[in-house]
Amino acid sequence: MMLEIIFYSVLIMTASLIGVFSIWRKAGKTVERNLHFLISFSAGVFLIISYQLIIEVMHEGSNISSSIFWVLLGMVGIWFLFKIIPEFHNHEEAHAHDHEHKDILEENTENDHFKNHENKIDSRKVILTDAMHNIGDGILLAAAFTISSPFGIMTAISIFIHELIQEVSEFFILRQSGFSTKKALKINFLASSTILIGSIGGFLLLGYFEILEVPLLGIAGGAFLVVVLQDLIPHSVKNSISNKHHFKHIFWFIIGATLMFTVNSQFSHEHDYDDDHHDEEYLDDNHSEDHHEDEIVKI
Repeated sequence: MMLEIIFYSVLIMTASLIGVFSIWRKAGKTVERNLHFLISFSAGVFLIISYQLIIEVMHEGSNISSSIFWVLLGMVGIWFLFKIIPEFHNHEEAHAHDHEHKDILEENTENDHFKNHENKIDSRKVILTDAMHNIGDGILLAAAFTISSPFGIMTAISIFIHELIQEVSEFFILRQSGFSTKKALKINFLASSTILIGSIGGFLLLGYFEILEVPLLGIAGGAFLVVVLQDLIPHSVKNSISNKHHFKHIFWFIIGATLMFTVNSQFSHEHDYDDDHHDEEYLDDNHSEDHHEDEIVKI
């Protein structure tokens, strides 16, 4: 079972590379020219991810108050954390970005070039929040495999598809932040690798790690909401006003939200299966206890 968990964890990690490579080989230059619109796409994706995480925490938490607490902690915590941490100026990656796509930048006007560098997104929030989210996914994966291998594989496939869309969206944000393609891929892969912390830790100490699942997912859900509302949507609004591309930004936002919502709807049955499994175990335990009591009465 341990090898299965590690294998599927590594497979999920590759989602951060597979999605980007498949898009980059076909439409790399087109993506670069339309990064501002793809940030709106990412905003839609992460808004639905945040919604899904918050709903999941409300469902899995011991009570509504504690669930709301973890979500609010994520919102306030991520905002406060990056208020006190000095901003990281990514001069090296921005220079690599300029060099790598010099042919594209030459096609832009000097004003557009200036605005593209002026209107950067602070990607640190996305990276940190994604890392926490991936740890939670790792715990979920380990718990699924303790139920059965088929259920574990089904859960792994679900997480992989979610990650495929999420990591591509995160890559767009990293590129818009000024990271080179190689650096963005490396950071994406490292953030994805935190799933191993949750999956291996969950396998070895599942009882302790399951306690962390709701807080981690709640904090991640609140933090993602802040990223969307404080960084991604304002960035899209500023760009849509300056370039008068309002409907294009709205269109890409709706596409991102619809795609992620569809994926969530298709794979939401896994938690129902998990709940039904635990309910069956509970009923079986009660049935065996009642049967034992009947035998005692007969004696």
